[in-house]
Amino acid sequence: MKNIAIFASGAGSNAQKIIDHLRNSTDGKVTLIVCNKPGAGVLQIAENEGIPSVLIDKEEFFRGDAYVKLLKEKNIDLIVLAGFLWKIPANLVQAFPDKIINIHPALLPKYGGKGMYGHFVHEAVIAAKETESGITIHFVNEKYDDGAPILQERCQITPDDTPETLAKKVQVLEHQWFPVIVERLLKK
Repeated sequence: MKNIAIFASGAGSNAQKIIDHLRNSTDGKVTLIVCNKPGAGVLQIAENEGIPSVLIDKEEFFRGDAYVKLLKEKNIDLIVLAGFLWKIPANLVQAFPDKIINIHPALLPKYGGKGMYGHFVHEAVIAAKETESGITIHFVNEKYDDGAPILQERCQITPDDTPETLAKKVQVLEHQWFPVIVERLLKK
């Protein structure tokens, strides 16, 4: 049984979908929720599910190695970024090579990089008059949205789509595919 840490900054809908998907799995389970935002919904999910959580300190996250030690002590096998808005520091990437994955709400390499998250991505996609968008699940390296892709899934954009309607289409793909990919990685 492999241990998963989910890093999240917001409501935690992807975290909940992953927890639900793995509830009866023999491959792995979510054993830690890591959050950088007091009051984030994902912390309530952790409490409701009986999963330990940790609220991280920005200075320690970027300058120290206490969180690497914590993750090692908790025997974490896979780190899943599910709406986590901080860049992962090099020491953490190096401590967990090819064991950190992220989901991005666009078809990378387009609309990735610093500041490209959530509604900013959907606004940029609509402004560029793209005809499709989607999700990219990828490994994490030292650069924003640059790691090797694991899966891309697409959705069509209609002329009457707004950033809000596109966000809903993309979230459907996230909820459908992210738990499946997490489970596949656990089996490797």
